[in-house]
Amino acid sequence: MTDFTVEISRAGEAERDVTVARRYAALIERLRGQLAAGGDPFRIAGSAGSGLWQGAVDDVQGGFLDDRALYWGRLGAHRCLREEGHAECGEALERASRGLSEGAAAAPTLLLAGFDPFHLDRDISQSNPSGTVALALHGGVVEGVPGQSLTVQSAILPVRFADFDAGIVERLLSERFANGDVRMVVTVSMGRDAFDLERFPGRRRSSPNPDNERRLGGGTAEEPLVPRGLDGPEFLEFSLPAATMAAVGGRWAVRDNHRVATVARGRLEAQSLEDLAGETAVEGSGGGYLSNEVAYRTLLSAERLGLDLPIGHIHVPALRGHDAGWERDIIDQVQRMIGAGVRAVIS
Repeated sequence: MTDFTVEISRAGEAERDVTVARRYAALIERLRGQLAAGGDPFRIAGSAGSGLWQGAVDDVQGGFLDDRALYWGRLGAHRCLREEGHAECGEALERASRGLSEGAAAAPTLLLAGFDPFHLDRDISQSNPSGTVALALHGGVVEGVPGQSLTVQSAILPVRFADFDAGIVERLLSERFANGDVRMVVTVSMGRDAFDLERFPGRRRSSPNPDNERRLGGGTAEEPLVPRGLDGPEFLEFSLPAATMAAVGGRWAVRDNHRVATVARGRLEAQSLEDLAGETAVEGSGGGYLSNEVAYRTLLSAERLGLDLPIGHIHVPALRGHDAGWERDIIDQVQRMIGAGVRAVIS
């Protein structure tokens, strides 16, 4: 069972200092009342999670461009489950409130995954624009060539190493690949000073940064770690139409990022996988943290399933705290980048 102890411990501070942290307080009190009234607690927890997810989707698509209300609302609901003696129902709440338990769409789909806020010990008000992007685009239609379109199905992933070790990415992909018509996969996270299309995801963890449970990934730059069960090559190459997506204009530059790090050669600009033959990864183009790892796991999962799809990771520009105008511009540019990508590859 997932441990939310550290994340829940921050909730009181957030509810005091971050106004949006209590946006779904009424839903949480309704959850408390339903648990007290009896009935199946797993069904009740799952229903509350679905309510949080749909509420956040509706809010963001209605102009409330903030992912933090969902993050803190989810943790408030987990705290409620614990207080009412139903912590065992946390997984039902967790999956539903992340869009992970939604059924596969009947139409051809684009699977889009963002992340929770992180670095919350530095700044309790931190948002993550990638989560806002996922909520903003969920359920939308991206037009390809005439007569071809993709429906966006979004999810938001936790910033916790344990969940990745437990296969959260692989489970999401296997369920959607098995039950739906997925044509393209895009993962998104908050990164640097511009947009980066991460060309060469690496296999290993090396970041010194803890996750949202204050746990480390186990690797360092000197001794990068292969995550448990991640049996694949040291580097993979993404398959998004980078040149087309990078040509989309907007507030920020879009880079086709080839920069990686290896044990023997340090940092380098790799031109191909052949350039990296025989190397041991320290960082992929996306770094040595979970954003790089989601990109690697997504590509490896598709490869193992024999699927030939456009797949890749986008790092969006970083911000401190929250800025609705900044997030609006990020959403607009990601939407146009994805649209250009779909038109380039879906026929």
